[in-house]
Amino acid sequence: MNGIVLADKPAGISSAEVVRRIKSRVKPARVGHLGTLDPFATGLLPIMIGEATKLAPFIDGGDKEYAGLIRLGVETDTLDRDGAEVRRADVPKISVENLAQVSARFTGAIEQIPPVYSAIKRAGVPLYRLARRGDDVAPPEKRSVEIKRLDLTCEAPDAIRFVATCSPGTYARSLARDIGVALGTVAHLDELRRTRNGAFSIADATPLSDIIEALDSGASLHLIALRDALVGLSEVAVDAIAEKRLRNGDSRALDSQVPPNGPLFKVISDSGDLIAVARATSRVTAIVERIFNLDA
Repeated sequence: MNGIVLADKPAGISSAEVVRRIKSRVKPARVGHLGTLDPFATGLLPIMIGEATKLAPFIDGGDKEYAGLIRLGVETDTLDRDGAEVRRADVPKISVENLAQVSARFTGAIEQIPPVYSAIKRAGVPLYRLARRGDDVAPPEKRSVEIKRLDLTCEAPDAIRFVATCSPGTYARSLARDIGVALGTVAHLDELRRTRNGAFSIADATPLSDIIEALDSGASLHLIALRDALVGLSEVAVDAIAEKRLRNGDSRALDSQVPPNGPLFKVISDSGDLIAVARATSRVTAIVERIFNLDA
């Protein structure tokens, strides 16, 4: 089994738990995921199975789209609803004009301090592990991110509904915290749903429970083929002789076949399967970045 299945993750479990449940049913195939979702969050979680796990470096970099709810007046240590309350503040009256100003302020390139409860590592240890064991953890350094779209609407006196399109590395929990401060109060993220991850959309996702049911019953499971997952990369088709050379480590089999737009491109077999991802080193030469063995 080789390919990507788009899972619609339910609330209450970690991304790692989603991987564990699927992996136990497709052994010995390897399983991984693209873009971690916090346990309280729902939505799109691309799951890579088998040889698809090798695709991560080439596709885990697209914009993300989220929809969610910011709860005003209460801040938690994790910046989401699962955390412990750390402070309260009065919530001022929020006008449409306030929201428009805040939306404009946070649209574009901004600096953001990630949450202490995050997978960012310090001395090789994720910060969330240090925080959970009671260590005094200094906040991570600021990072530059880009918010390409931010729509804010008032759902209740203490609740702001949002839709955001953002660059990789953006923390929705930090965005919720900072929007609360900009509105003159404190806040945490009460709901979060990822609706897009790069080229993948929630419209094409399958509820995790249905995926598990299909695996348990032996029913067919819609998998995105490796070739189709690498959206936007040019393709070069090679014959069986060139394929054998590539699998033996001879990148010269690609000489004079480098596409003009790159530098990364797909190498496709006679049968239409993905053989490799290659990188152009000149207009006529390339090196193989990764080989795929779909018969494995």
